[in-house]
Amino acid sequence: MGVGKSTVGRRLAQRLDLPFADGDAEIESAAGMNVAEIFASLGEAEFRAGEARVIRRLLDGPPMVLATGGGAILNASTREALKSRAVTVWMRADLGVVAQRVQRRDTRPLLRGRDPVKALSELAEARYPLYAQADITVDVGAGSHAQAVDAIVSALDRFTQDAST
Repeated sequence: MGVGKSTVGRRLAQRLDLPFADGDAEIESAAGMNVAEIFASLGEAEFRAGEARVIRRLLDGPPMVLATGGGAILNASTREALKSRAVTVWMRADLGVVAQRVQRRDTRPLLRGRDPVKALSELAEARYPLYAQADITVDVGAGSHAQAVDAIVSALDRFTQDAST
């Protein structure tokens, strides 16, 4: 949440000459509602179930860059599908930087009406051990999106070289 997955994902897809999909946008399209509306009317559990279905459908398609929502890995079957059928990347950033970014828009249901730093700390406690299972970890910090893309491309090159030896 707030690390730039969608923006960096689009740029990475262009760089790799691959299609791009944003998991949240795909869920919104399938549900006919935005993420906040899905959370409000159906709840987080139903959102996560729909997210799992959408991610599995996307993984059944051609190779692509897929930006998942930050909570997608909470679902064990989604986590396993990503681990077995994709190269996963954790875009790691300092919580202070993320808090500054997410305060710019009020579109994140898990942060509504809460102190962003406290809420993000709680989410990090639950999610970081799962994020740490990613194939690649890239520290994106407060750097530019272009720097994040460069770092991911370099890490992907190293990962594919290691996998082929």
